[in-house]
Amino acid sequence: MIERILPAAVVAVEAFDDDPDARLFPEEEAVVARAVAKRREEFATVRGCARKALAELGLPPLPILPGERGAPIWPPGVVGSMSHCLGYRVCALARERDIETVGVDAEPNAALPKRVLDAVSDAAERARIAVLEAARPEVAWDRLLFCVKEAVYKAWFPLTRRWLAFSQASVSIDAAGTFSARVLIEGTTPDGRRLTGFEGRWLAGDDLVIAAIAVPAR
Repeated sequence: MIERILPAAVVAVEAFDDDPDARLFPEEEAVVARAVAKRREEFATVRGCARKALAELGLPPLPILPGERGAPIWPPGVVGSMSHCLGYRVCALARERDIETVGVDAEPNAALPKRVLDAVSDAAERARIAVLEAARPEVAWDRLLFCVKEAVYKAWFPLTRRWLAFSQASVSIDAAGTFSARVLIEGTTPDGRRLTGFEGRWLAGDDLVIAAIAVPAR
């Protein structure tokens, strides 16, 4: 599903159910040792997706541990992103020589509680999604806005190592399946470039909304 909105250089592996055969490395087991069963299952399944993606890149299986601010630690030369929500798990990986950063997020195609929408958006963003809702009510545009902002953060953090709050990115979504995000704080990439925003793509289907960013390497 997600491959429709990612470039060919990105390998994506999805799961729509948890994999009872997914196994964790001891280091990963330690991370979720006290977690409830549901958390353990989704944690294991998405890491199973990650190891399948690594295999497609010609790399061996290895532990995928959370690092700073929970961002996954990938092997050298690999960039990637993971997401999980009700009924869906995904990992998207690429070689760093091809793709500079990846950010993916998936959410149920269902409206956000109003208090959550108010917390993650500004008045201009809410006005834009109101127009989209009138034209295509089958898409939960407020949830998609949240989803896009999550993908933006996942693409931003590995490059800048800086926190990015929901209020620090201004998002504009196009009904045709693209979006743009303007970052409102200063961020610098490892090679010294100022990072001001991202372009990405989205889709809705199978009761999901999915957003993806993949920035080509320079």
